Amino acid sequence: MNFKEEIGRKTEQIEHMIGRYLPAEEGYQKTVLQAMNYSITAGGKRLRPLLMAESAALFTEVNEIWQMTEGGLQDGNSTQQTVLGRALSLFMAALEMIHNYSLVHDDLPAMDNDEYRRGRKTTHVVYGEGMAVLAGDGLLNYAFETAAQAFEGAGTMEEYRRIAQSMQILGRKAGIYGMIGGQCADLEAEAMGDDVSEEMLLYIHEHKTAALIQSAMTIGATLAGAGQEDIERLEKCAYNIGIAFQIQDDILDVTSSLEVLGKSVGSDEKNNKLTYVTMHGLEESAKQVEELSKEAVRLLRSFPRRNPFLEELVEQLIHREK
Repeated sequence: MNFKEEIGRKTEQIEHMIGRYLPAEEGYQKTVLQAMNYSITAGGKRLRPLLMAESAALFTEVNEIWQMTEGGLQDGNSTQQTVLGRALSLFMAALEMIHNYSLVHDDLPAMDNDEYRRGRKTTHVVYGEGMAVLAGDGLLNYAFETAAQAFEGAGTMEEYRRIAQSMQILGRKAGIYGMIGGQCADLEAEAMGDDVSEEMLLYIHEHKTAALIQSAMTIGATLAGAGQEDIERLEKCAYNIGIAFQIQDDILDVTSSLEVLGKSVGSDEKNNKLTYVTMHGLEESAKQVEELSKEAVRLLRSFPRRNPFLEELVEQLIHREK
């Protein structure tokens, strides 16, 4: 199976898995549930859950980690693998909910004011601004409800410890010291214009974009039993991936189109945002993407257990055209 076929199969499995955890659209809160599901079922690369599972595969003996069952992702009949599989599937779904909540809020008129996301109307355009705010809030809360279910399958203190540590990573990387902190700096930077320093710009990229990628990869490693030194090395790798991913996003915002990208282009210029591209130009930005990419792959290859699919995935994501 080639890379394109394999990523297609795995993305389809992630879609199926996420669908199993979405809330039923019923009751007096039906509209907000519809808005939540509308945003998360819009498709996308499913990068973060994919990175989580593939990072776990760097540290576990599970050979067929993508074998889908009602209990989660597992291989064979091992109790340990079943616990790992269920915990992975819950955290993968939870992280995708958090990612999509951030997109719903990011698209709001008070933020980036975008009308298109993944080729269709954004949540606030379809359901209104107030309901979009609630949908984002709902996804964030429901993410932690979902991840917390992993404790129900734990049978040993070590399993409880890994799940608790993963919950801490999830909360911190999504919160005020992670993505929300990056969003805060990003909003304030809009009013600063050319006064934004490169240090502040990298802070925004690290916290707004790289934080959830770090969350994905380090949670995968943590649940699979990786040691602290390996987790820290993987966190550095994820930092490089996140920064390169965001710089490439800035490049595409200048060079791509709505038809190719599936979302509005030119929004950075429209919102007076200083980006790596406006600071350094397209050529230097592309060079930086390449350097960060090579370093990320080098770090991945430094682990005893190689994952060629993960290495190729990182290359493809960083150098994507949409």
